[in-house]
Amino acid sequence: MANEEAGVSGPDFTQGIEPADLAEGGKLVGHVEGEPVLLVRQGPELFAVGAQCTHYHAPLVDGLVVGDTVRCPWHHACFSLRTGEATRPPAFDPLPCFSVEQTGGRIFVRRKQEPVAAAPRGAEGANAPERIVIVGGGAAGFAAAERLRRERYQGSIIMLSNDDAAPVDRPNLSKDYLAGSAPEDWVPLRPDNYYAENGIELRLGESVSFIDVASRRVMVGNGRHVPYDRLLLATGAEPIRLPIPGADLPHVRTLRTLADCQAIIERAASARRVVVLGASFIGLEVAASLRARGLAVHVVAPEKRPMERILGAQMGDFVRALHETHGVVFHLEDKPSAIGDKRVTLASGNTLEADLVVLGVGVRPRIALAEAAGLTVDRGVVVNEYLQTSAPDIWAAGDIARWPDPHSGEHIRVEHWVVAERQGQTAALNMLGHHETFTAVPFFWSQHYDIPINYVGHAETWDELVVEGDIAAKDCILRFKRNKRVLAVASIFRDVENLQAELAMEHDDAG
Repeated sequence: MANEEAGVSGPDFTQGIEPADLAEGGKLVGHVEGEPVLLVRQGPELFAVGAQCTHYHAPLVDGLVVGDTVRCPWHHACFSLRTGEATRPPAFDPLPCFSVEQTGGRIFVRRKQEPVAAAPRGAEGANAPERIVIVGGGAAGFAAAERLRRERYQGSIIMLSNDDAAPVDRPNLSKDYLAGSAPEDWVPLRPDNYYAENGIELRLGESVSFIDVASRRVMVGNGRHVPYDRLLLATGAEPIRLPIPGADLPHVRTLRTLADCQAIIERAASARRVVVLGASFIGLEVAASLRARGLAVHVVAPEKRPMERILGAQMGDFVRALHETHGVVFHLEDKPSAIGDKRVTLASGNTLEADLVVLGVGVRPRIALAEAAGLTVDRGVVVNEYLQTSAPDIWAAGDIARWPDPHSGEHIRVEHWVVAERQGQTAALNMLGHHETFTAVPFFWSQHYDIPINYVGHAETWDELVVEGDIAAKDCILRFKRNKRVLAVASIFRDVENLQAELAMEHDDAG
């Protein structure tokens, strides 16, 4: 193909293509002046946008076109084909757009257009907030602040984060960055100067000690008060520490923050043997990443199969076999009873040599602040369909929020990165006075070596599991059903089908 050596493929759209080369509803990748471009036909309309998702650069030609949008095949970001705007996380940056014209019986894409920002909704009503405070510097907090400025909100935004680092791409911490295959400059969600340039007052290392609901102000650790008109609680979750001897030794680490990840990387440099406690997604991603660094890895977990509770027995067996193929040794149906300087003692009596121990036994929502403020809590902070708490000027989003999920018909709380980002955006709109219900279908992805697992929906229990394709061949889609209704779908290399399942759930057509 033309220009393949320059990193692009397909036709040169500036030279034109035949209309027959682009079927109705079709997608075609080509290039304009050396830049990859995706051309889409929807009815009488033609759209041309950048060919790669702005999140992790997935090829959008492999995604799903829905109306005048295109959805990313890897992590379900969504973009407007008209404006290029990233309408759904995990992407935030827009796609470039190009002008398209039909002349002389051919279709031409000739030049990049000036960005056309979507019309902001702004604040509704006469009581627009002057001061918005966000407690938390993770996915939900960042997404809320970013969306407020994208909506051209002109008031004050203060983000109080007890972390020492600006918001980071947390999924990368257990995947490529920990494995050593991604540089550190991939990790921040935005450069440091982004916050000042966009009028977001990011206060790092700032712990909130109390929320005074009546006077609408929060107290920070040094005794100062920060007033608010609207408040977003996005305090996230914290890793669970095991109540066993030695759990607080310096070579025993959890993974939540950039500092946590850097500490693991530093210790991994001189370690030879690591024990991962817990066969969760985080635990097994850590196992895969540390195997990539050449460490001997043992995984200890109480369950019979890894991730069986979420993915079922067949997928659990596959995940175990996949890790064993890469040299991971499992100690299942067992648990640690003590940790020493160089070894982990198991309840079975066995001992494992360990220079490094990583705890991946789960997290708990950080709801103490909400509870002390008198907000309604129930295994999370209870919110309505607008993500509003029991206090009218306070919203909650991310790992702490328990919301009414229209797809399962239950109040749920999930700890997914993309959910937190989407909730942060919805909360931002509602703090501006809109009444946007949170209806996004939960989604997460997990990476094990070169095998991605995508999961859409939410199924805490199911009475039927339908497997299509071949799990062992890494080509499958699993449908988790209850009362004949699909509640969730997991897949390996069935990206479009996973996107189609998400779309069906959005339209309540998951059969």
